[in-house]
Amino acid sequence: MTAVRTGIGYDAHRFIEGRRLVLGGVEIPHEFGLDGHSDADVVLHAITDALLGAAALGDIGQHFPPSDPAYRDQSSLTFLGYARSLLTGSGFRVVNVDCNVVAEAPKILPHALAMRETIAAALGITISGVSIKATTNEGMGFTGRQEGIAAMAVASISSIPPDADS
Repeated sequence: MTAVRTGIGYDAHRFIEGRRLVLGGVEIPHEFGLDGHSDADVVLHAITDALLGAAALGDIGQHFPPSDPAYRDQSSLTFLGYARSLLTGSGFRVVNVDCNVVAEAPKILPHALAMRETIAAALGITISGVSIKATTNEGMGFTGRQEGIAAMAVASISSIPPDADS
């Protein structure tokens, strides 16, 4: 019998000058980047946490502590790939991920397809299993004041049947 599990993830980072902006594994032209120990990709951080949570395997901070210099400026695709490996090793596969980006700027839609393709490839799933959406905070809160970006994600995983070819 196949078990299906769902996990949620959330991440937020403030804007900073002099850094490139990476969302969903894609570099996006913008006057600011996000401040963080790694590349601060809030999309991939939220998705990684959702996947880890679905399998009850902890969170991104446990596996990649910001205090560890090895992860300084690390691509968050590394974290996503690691989460996928942990899932597979625990007998799970990714079914789908859905991420909502909260930002006044930059516009996400022009980059959503590239993000979906990048995430799908990293997770070994079809692009139809990856959803990227965006919304604003209507000028309210830190994202509304354009101080940073937040992302929320939901992920579904299923157990791999013992006789599956994966």
